[in-house]
Amino acid sequence: MKATGIVRRIDDLGRVVIPKEIRRTLRIRDGDPLEIYTEKDGEVIFKKYSPMGGLSEYASQICDSMSKTTNCPAAITDRDSVISVCGAPRRELAEKRISGELEQLMECRQLYRRKPAERAVPVIDGENSYSIAVACPIISEGDVMGCVVFLDSDGANPPGDTECKLATMASKYLGKQMES
Repeated sequence: MKATGIVRRIDDLGRVVIPKEIRRTLRIRDGDPLEIYTEKDGEVIFKKYSPMGGLSEYASQICDSMSKTTNCPAAITDRDSVISVCGAPRRELAEKRISGELEQLMECRQLYRRKPAERAVPVIDGENSYSIAVACPIISEGDVMGCVVFLDSDGANPPGDTECKLATMASKYLGKQMES
């Protein structure tokens, strides 16, 4: 475990403040759920909880179907990282942190479709080999939970209506699955 050099005390109600620097680095926002684990040696571990993690099997199947239907790489993300990839090398994208630009697209809560002359929007931080062709946020009970993305590696082929409709359908399906 990496030492940060930051010490915090527990208050009389049992609360501890996670420093702003750590919250910013890990993209922990107000209201984000955290899982709490303990280790035998006395360590307490906080881990960001991803509700999308429970749908990883559905996400993989949907991603695979979308990729095979369109011959275009597809990915499904939660709010922080890529959870499923099909049609592109998994090791390049799977479980990598999403880009800030993709996070902003999700917060807009509407379908994004890259225009032909538009600048490429990267899928993950620090990686520019795949950009976003289509992105549709997954919304469940009013909250953005993740995103369905069609990927593009060269920017030559603008996305069509099929990719937009499939991304919309998949995001609505996953959003409904999270409600039940």
